[in-house]
Amino acid sequence: MAGYLSESDFVMVEEGFSTRDLLKELTLGASQATTDQVAAFFVADLGAIVRKHFCFLKCLPRVRPFYAVKCNSSPGVLKVLAQLGLGFSCANKAEMELVQHIGVPASKIICANPCKQIAQIKYAAKHGIRLLSFDNEMELAKVVKSHPSAKMVLCIATDDSHSLSRLSLKFGVSLKSCRHLLENAKKSHVEVVGVSFHIGSGCPDPQAYAQSIADARLVFEMGTELGHKMHILDLGGGFPGTEGTKVRFEEIASMINSALDLYFPEGCGVDIFAELGRYYVTSAFTVAVSITAKKEVLLDQPGREAPLPPPHIAICAASEPSPPAEENGSTRKTIVYHLDEGVYGIFNSVLFDNICPIPILQKKPSTEQPLYSSSLWGPAVDGCDCVAEGLWLPQLHVGDWLVFDNMGAYTVGMGPPKGGTQACHITYAMSRVAWEALGRQLMAAEQEDDVEGVCKPLSCGWEITDTLCVGPVFTPASIM
Repeated sequence: MAGYLSESDFVMVEEGFSTRDLLKELTLGASQATTDQVAAFFVADLGAIVRKHFCFLKCLPRVRPFYAVKCNSSPGVLKVLAQLGLGFSCANKAEMELVQHIGVPASKIICANPCKQIAQIKYAAKHGIRLLSFDNEMELAKVVKSHPSAKMVLCIATDDSHSLSRLSLKFGVSLKSCRHLLENAKKSHVEVVGVSFHIGSGCPDPQAYAQSIADARLVFEMGTELGHKMHILDLGGGFPGTEGTKVRFEEIASMINSALDLYFPEGCGVDIFAELGRYYVTSAFTVAVSITAKKEVLLDQPGREAPLPPPHIAICAASEPSPPAEENGSTRKTIVYHLDEGVYGIFNSVLFDNICPIPILQKKPSTEQPLYSSSLWGPAVDGCDCVAEGLWLPQLHVGDWLVFDNMGAYTVGMGPPKGGTQACHITYAMSRVAWEALGRQLMAAEQEDDVEGVCKPLSCGWEITDTLCVGPVFTPASIM
């Protein structure tokens, strides 16, 4: 198959094996390695990304997806998304270089950072990237000087007060200031072609999208009145990447479709974009981390209190926790496990998303095994590198592996590793069903008369969603 991704980039899935089989093979191989240094590693199911894409096309057929490179810039992810026909939302020069290096045309790239360095604007101008966002007068002045042919998208503020990550504290212009910016752009002969917004990550209220789309309609009318040719609406991101969130993706999509029908009806001449990161990659990545050290700490030690059993006690394969073991009436204790990754690396979601990562044990414990109050700590020599507390786990040992699901967002490609650790290796895998679906997508795309090179979702893409929703199975690692 011609395109961005080739079969040599991943392990082909064959029938009869599961994700856990692949992980087991890889952890076994790592444990038996002659080197004393055992590093954490990822298994990335590229087929899961393909399935997410067709689900997106089914739920939001009018919206053209752009991938937010900052979320996960690993090569396999970029290649499979490029093969699917996505555009790319880049925040800086490094990200623009990265996607252009794999062959993505400039017409499929938007520089979506409203506050850019001059060097980034000059890079965009030199390499034909014309779609840039802005939210202030200084940005306009920089563009006039360094990229006068740019087509600008005005980023407006949203009510993201209920979101877990609030981007409007940093980016976006208020509605009352939009006309002033649009007037300045017109005077400076800068072309404004659309409006963007971002409701932040983890927003529990889909109505926030509807309100922001209504606000964007007002700004469209302002721009058109001033002579700007407004034809792009960018819905930003904030779409959930896992199941079990407070608001399901389908609920958000339904709200967006209703708002689009009301404020930007089909045939109005407006191209609808969205910038998705977590949605595509979160659930596609699983990480395996080894225990590097272990110690028992008395619960009556200063600064230590006995944790209450957490609501996720089911991870230990027991309906109720066994009482922490006591030896001959000795003081109760907790077990501290040290890992080779922590909150300053792949477990940064503990700091930024207030998430408690739940480990999956390689060996399922029996119901008779006692459970112990346990905590997981990263390699940094400080008291903040706590990955998880309040866990109830069976007795584990140095060299044992812990597996964590839903680890694809903001865990890879975020700059050099901290504390002298090495970047985690990624093993990519894909089912044959997903690979064949990609082939059909590519052949259909090549037959389209896409003069401008803008990514166009296949109208029939959603039809194979149900086929791709079958859980992936992987070949054993021994074939690699």
